[in-house]
Amino acid sequence: MKKFLKEFKEFALKGNVLDLAIGVIIGAAFKDIVTSLTDNFINPILQLITAGDKIEMAEVGVYASNFITAVINFIIMAFILFVMVKAINKMMSLGKKKEEPAAPTTKKCPFCMSEIAIEATRCPHCTSEIPEEEKEEAAV
Repeated sequence: MKKFLKEFKEFALKGNVLDLAIGVIIGAAFKDIVTSLTDNFINPILQLITAGDKIEMAEVGVYASNFITAVINFIIMAFILFVMVKAINKMMSLGKKKEEPAAPTTKKCPFCMSEIAIEATRCPHCTSEIPEEEKEEAAV
C-alpha cells in the first residue's frame, strides 16, 4: 500500500498532470468571464437592437457589476493557483538532494592547450612533458 501511495504521489505531482489540472481550473474560471460577457453585455445589446426593449441605467449597473465580479473571481482564482503551484514546487525541491559537481577528469596541456587526461604525465598531442607543479594544481 505504501508503494502504491508513493507512485500515486509521483504521478499526481508530475509537471504534466499538474499543468493539466491547472489548465482545466483556469479554463472553467475563464468560461465564467465569457458567459458573463455574453449574458451581461452582448445579449442586452442584441435585445435592444432586435426587440427594441429599453434598458434602464440600473440594469446597466447590474450588468457591469456582474461582469466585474466574474473578472475579479478569475483573478483571485489565478492568484490562488499561482501560490499553490509555487508552494508545491518549493516542497518538491526540499526533498531533492543537490548533486555535487563531478571531479574533473581532464585538464589543459600548458603547451598546446588541448584537453588531456588528468593523470597524464605527457601530452598525447604535442608530446610535451607536464611539469610536476601542473600535476598538483590539476589534482586540486
